[in-house]
Amino acid sequence: MLDRLYHEIDTFYEDTPLVFGDGNRQAKLLLIGEAPGKDEVALGRPFVGKAGKNLDGFLQVIGLAREDIYITNVCKFRPHKISEKGRVSNRPPTKQEIAIAADFLLKEIGMIAPQTIVTLGNTPLRAVLGDFSANIGAYHGQAQPVHVKGQAYTLFALYHPASIIYNPPLKTTYEQDLGRLADYLSNTNKK
Repeated sequence: MLDRLYHEIDTFYEDTPLVFGDGNRQAKLLLIGEAPGKDEVALGRPFVGKAGKNLDGFLQVIGLAREDIYITNVCKFRPHKISEKGRVSNRPPTKQEIAIAADFLLKEIGMIAPQTIVTLGNTPLRAVLGDFSANIGAYHGQAQPVHVKGQAYTLFALYHPASIIYNPPLKTTYEQDLGRLADYLSNTNKK
């Protein structure tokens, strides 16, 4: 079923290079980022390159391996801009791009059917909630019930790991939130 969904997305975006989800399709934890970057497009996998190094640290803190989780992005394409000098760089997806991609993402969530959905930053949080006014500051670091297409899940929102580069005071908050997630997962796995 997931392969059929990815074919549908590929058909929708035609000749755009896409990066689909990767990992354990029976995972209890689904990690959702914003969109692939240059390295992800080049390698055809989410969270490689710099993002992969962030992911490795994240997984070490929560006590899981990459093969234990499923990883995807809201947007399966790389939102980018081209400077006057012809340099290509990442940009945040637009509301319209998120709204279109969210429909596919919600189907993907249903097919993976994880117990816990971890969102990294505002874009995946808003896509999962279907609420563009949602702000990571109000949701981070706490397990909360969420319904996606009528199915109940636990949502655990985190700041995007890159945000601590631009806002160093967030590093402590991010580390505390990771600790809370590790505790939550440990307690959930004991049940």
